Amino acid sequence: MSNLVRAALVQQRWTGDKDSMIAGAVDAIGTAASQGAQVVCLQELFYGPYFCQVQDADYYSYTEGIPDGPTTKLLQEVAERHGIVIVAPMYEEEQAGVYYNTAAVIDADGKYLGKYRKNHIPQVKGFWEKFYFRPGNTGYPVFDTAVGRIGVYICYDRHFPEGWRALGLAGAKIVFNPSATSRGLSQYLWRLEQPAAAVANEYYVGAINRVGVEPLGDNDFYGQTYFVDPRGELVGDAASDTEDEVVVRDLDMDKLGEVRDLWQFYRDRRPDSYDSIVAP
Repeated sequence: MSNLVRAALVQQRWTGDKDSMIAGAVDAIGTAASQGAQVVCLQELFYGPYFCQVQDADYYSYTEGIPDGPTTKLLQEVAERHGIVIVAPMYEEEQAGVYYNTAAVIDADGKYLGKYRKNHIPQVKGFWEKFYFRPGNTGYPVFDTAVGRIGVYICYDRHFPEGWRALGLAGAKIVFNPSATSRGLSQYLWRLEQPAAAVANEYYVGAINRVGVEPLGDNDFYGQTYFVDPRGELVGDAASDTEDEVVVRDLDMDKLGEVRDLWQFYRDRRPDSYDSIVAP
């Protein structure tokens, strides 16, 4: 019998206020759980707009503590109520003036397991992230959850293969990549990078994107959220490019062993020859 994990991804359109975004996410988690999902990931900075389209200190007000902030506490209750693992990307305040683009990981019993802080921070037109975030300092953690070992890699991180590999070496079986990415800039990469990472590292990837044009800029977030397997094939169809959607898919974990037996990428690595790629 196949060893299946039923997993879910949530893409949302900005509603105009934080409270309704959180309420919508909680409803979406409930929808996923009602369909039997065991793990769910929300989109990057899920409860706010993608404010990095502008540089405005007013948006520092979207920060919260993790795990002591109200949204993490709420999602711990939601996770326990539904018996579902939750990956929740938020704007974290570590201390006054020190902020990170972070994902909290909560187990199916409501226990907070830890966080991943986005390591690679862009600073280009429409994505002024260095104004808001410090680069992450958590490394590339992998979390032991009720559905097995999972990792997180956030948006711009996906352009850097080193972190994908670090997560694989640490034993990740599913890696979630919550993003805010727009038409005209990176859409041509959307169906290339995450499947390539899934193949190279022999795990499942859940790629999440928001939808819509927000009042802060002309970035048109195109959704198309999807799961991809370690052969680089989509698991079912990608989500809508315009509408809110909850994507629920069955991930056959036995396929990981089959692929790793066929393609021995981990065995054939040559870390003794890679020193130059980590030189400053």
